[in-house]
Amino acid sequence: MKNLALLLICAALTLSSAAQSKTDRPHITGIDHVAFYTTAPDGVKKLYVDILGLPSAAPIESGETVRYMSGKQWVGYSPAPDPKATDRMDHVAFTTDNIGALRRYLVEKGIKPGQIEGRSDHSLSLMVKDPEGHRIEFVERSKDDAAPPAPNAVSHRMIHAGFLVYDQAAEDHFYREVLGFRPYWHGGMKDTETDWVSLQVPDGTDWLEYMLNQPPHPDLELTGVMNHISYGVAEMKKAQALIESHGWKEHGGEHSQMGKDGKWQLNVFDPDLVRIELMEFKPAQKPCCSDFTAPHPSE
Repeated sequence: MKNLALLLICAALTLSSAAQSKTDRPHITGIDHVAFYTTAPDGVKKLYVDILGLPSAAPIESGETVRYMSGKQWVGYSPAPDPKATDRMDHVAFTTDNIGALRRYLVEKGIKPGQIEGRSDHSLSLMVKDPEGHRIEFVERSKDDAAPPAPNAVSHRMIHAGFLVYDQAAEDHFYREVLGFRPYWHGGMKDTETDWVSLQVPDGTDWLEYMLNQPPHPDLELTGVMNHISYGVAEMKKAQALIESHGWKEHGGEHSQMGKDGKWQLNVFDPDLVRIELMEFKPAQKPCCSDFTAPHPSE
């Protein structure tokens, strides 16, 4: 009996030790950057610098040619390896406060992340693929990272990125169950349908948007609409007036409108038809389909 009791105590201690050794998920605080491919870099520069007023910066990632800054966040562009491809989004990156712990956490959850790599701006990053193959990067920034001033910028804050999703259950397991993203809002073209699902990062107000119910082989135009980014603005009328003063004119699909989420929005498109959305931080009216369930972002 004494030997059995000793064995039980040893087993309990082993289980307790194993439980304590599991890595807690470090904080995931927001969007760091989003990277795209382009076939028309001069047109991209005209949109971001001349129209949106965002400053450019030197590249820091392999293959990248330029970055456009919104506060500390940025959008990176590199030459399209296949101009005939119908998807111009390369990857979406989120910030974390401990890249080493995050990698250990992902491995313990059965995810296979890449190795941690250093970048020229002294940040650390790792890449992983979500269940549908989207390239997702995590970045731990240098503590002294500072945002350059941009007095003519239409926005100083990227608030969300979205992409096509076909298997919501698989994506939910990755983003909600493993990474801890939390619901923010969902809605659709019809009040009874869900075409968009917004999930905020667990430790911030930036969000990822699932773009649902689309055909399996979308063309470049549809993919550009779905695989998009969004910049937050406090007041759409002022934002529109600013880009109009930079030479933009309302035309075609580029105009302000009330979104189904009750927020004013305005879409512009880069030369490869990627949608860049301006969106007010807070709703101006009650949203369709569902209420917001988490705090709104702000400047």
